[in-house]
Amino acid sequence: MKSALLLGGTQFVGKRLVELLLNQGVTVTIATRGRAADDFGDRVLRLKLDRTDEKSVKEALHDKSYDVVFDHTCYSPVEVREVLEALDERIGKYVFISTVAVYDEGEQLVEQDFDPRHFDIHYKPRQEYVGMIGYQEAKRASEAVLYQQAPCPVVTVRFPFVVGLDDYTERFAFHVRAVKQGNPIGTTNRNAKFGFIDSADAAAFLLKVAQSDFEGPINAGSEGSISIDELLDRIAKRLEKSYSYAEDEMTNRSPYDLGISLAQTTALAHTSGYHFKQFDALVDEQIALHRSEK
Repeated sequence: MKSALLLGGTQFVGKRLVELLLNQGVTVTIATRGRAADDFGDRVLRLKLDRTDEKSVKEALHDKSYDVVFDHTCYSPVEVREVLEALDERIGKYVFISTVAVYDEGEQLVEQDFDPRHFDIHYKPRQEYVGMIGYQEAKRASEAVLYQQAPCPVVTVRFPFVVGLDDYTERFAFHVRAVKQGNPIGTTNRNAKFGFIDSADAAAFLLKVAQSDFEGPINAGSEGSISIDELLDRIAKRLEKSYSYAEDEMTNRSPYDLGISLAQTTALAHTSGYHFKQFDALVDEQIALHRSEK
């Protein structure tokens, strides 16, 4: 891989991936709306485009070519179709950042539980994909466009919740702060299971699959799962505090409250030679990271 386009790339996993690519001597282009500053200086090339504006996408990409495209910012099948049309056959490989949300409910979900190659695509702009159901449909349809229409090899990486030093969402921190401050937490299902991946692991995995000959959907993340009840119990024990739930499940609602279990197995990644941080160690690391915050 000599050249890479990151659709996104200025935050969280994308930012880490840019650094890994640069360290390997890859010519990196980041494509964003140009609203967020980055620290890459003249080490990267930049394109300005808006995924919700077809004209801006096609104008930015019409004469470009890349060995690998990493797509961090797609929230509609329309958007991935526009990138494919703009670049045509000038893509060596397409790595799509997907999600465990493409699956229906379960605790040991495997890649075959959702097959994008046989999914009926209905094209809608991102604003029409509302809530968790909309997010699921958008990511499913986007994967389907890639496998059914892309002129190049495709990998769709299905991540669980991402955590790490650079987590701007502060979802994990929300729970630690709530326990520290004694704030009751709202949840619709305290026993639903979910998983995690460390942001450094996520970036390293994206690089590895891009450099490999692997194609297809693949789950990535620390092997294991946890419920909100189990997470709060662990935080409370580490902080020597107690916790409680809000009487109204929508009050101070947990950002990890999906209402259903969405936890996947990463057996395929492991058998393919990829390894991730041990689950319990990752959880404890995140608790320690946020317990010292003011």
